[in-house]
Amino acid sequence: MHGVMMWYSVLFSVALLHSARGQVSYSIPEEMAKGAIVGNIAQDLGLDLQRLRSGKARIYTGDSTEYIGLNKDTGFLLIKDKMDRESLCAKTTPCALHLQMILENPMELYTITVEITDINDNPPTFQKKRIEFEISESAVTGARFLLQGAVDADVGVNDLQSYSLKPTDNFVLELHNQANGDKNVEMVLQRPLDREKKGVVILLLTAFDGGDPQLSGIVQIDVTVLDANDNAPVFTQKVYKAILTENAAKGYKLITVSATDADEGPYGHVTYYIASKEDIVRNMFIIDQHSGEVTLNGLVDFEKASHYQIDIQAKDQGGLSDSCKLIVDVLDINDNKPVISLLSMSNSVQNTLVSQSRMGTVQREKKEQEVNDLTLEVRPSLTL
Repeated sequence: MHGVMMWYSVLFSVALLHSARGQVSYSIPEEMAKGAIVGNIAQDLGLDLQRLRSGKARIYTGDSTEYIGLNKDTGFLLIKDKMDRESLCAKTTPCALHLQMILENPMELYTITVEITDINDNPPTFQKKRIEFEISESAVTGARFLLQGAVDADVGVNDLQSYSLKPTDNFVLELHNQANGDKNVEMVLQRPLDREKKGVVILLLTAFDGGDPQLSGIVQIDVTVLDANDNAPVFTQKVYKAILTENAAKGYKLITVSATDADEGPYGHVTYYIASKEDIVRNMFIIDQHSGEVTLNGLVDFEKASHYQIDIQAKDQGGLSDSCKLIVDVLDINDNKPVISLLSMSNSVQNTLVSQSRMGTVQREKKEQEVNDLTLEVRPSLTL
């Protein structure tokens, strides 16, 4: 994780969100130290400590990972293992653990929800340390160049919020909000380039989050100014769509995107690139640089992702480019069996259930014998 938070503030961040008969909710920040107190479950549920001990109280998590434990002598819920919200929930909000406390003699079940809140422990980061462009000095004012944005593992106000570009002698930034909440970042030419005056333009793109303290990430943009290239590539569509079943094999061809460039020679030769910043997209799909054919490079799972948005860039050898989006919808197939979760029981409870089961078996066998005897008594006889 990046950065260290001041834990004196964390100590006052634990909160009891809700308490009702049979259920209780807490809110705690991520990264709390092992042994830290989550809450007093006995007090919040109105139970005495003797009941916790006599009832053999225990926490059931539903899986093998135990982040929170119970001290039956004090009634406190305690951190057993430090929790990283990003590892547990990624971008899902709210992020919560759903637990159960089980007591015996008599058996009681209590529901516990622990919400894990985000702290600003991740700065915005760029995939590359340097971005390079080759742009013709004949590029017209208003020409756009798609930039690969930063990513921030945090959520809410601690997530990526804004960008800045310096200096602004030739270029300005434009941000475009996407349906999925991301922002597309474009560098727009506002003053013509002059190769004879400046052959290389160096810019700094900075991404900021909204946390306190604010964290940031920087990438350098190197623009090499080329001689005359009068026309940029233009995609035949700004948005392409494709449908993919989740059992599609690696190598499956989804679609071919196409861009044309009115120039001749090298300046009219178009190459294609996947410009999406997410690693999962860049690893799942590949594009033929020369034909624009998009191919599946992995195995999709509808239960993990039912929708992909792929940003694609077409660039000519003069450095001009255009961009489009490919929307891929994944169709579900029936590839998951129902899962039944069973709660563990103590030996005393198991013995009681076994005894009841055996008694029911004996009674059923006795009734079956009585029916058989009755059948023998009423059976008619035949005389030949």
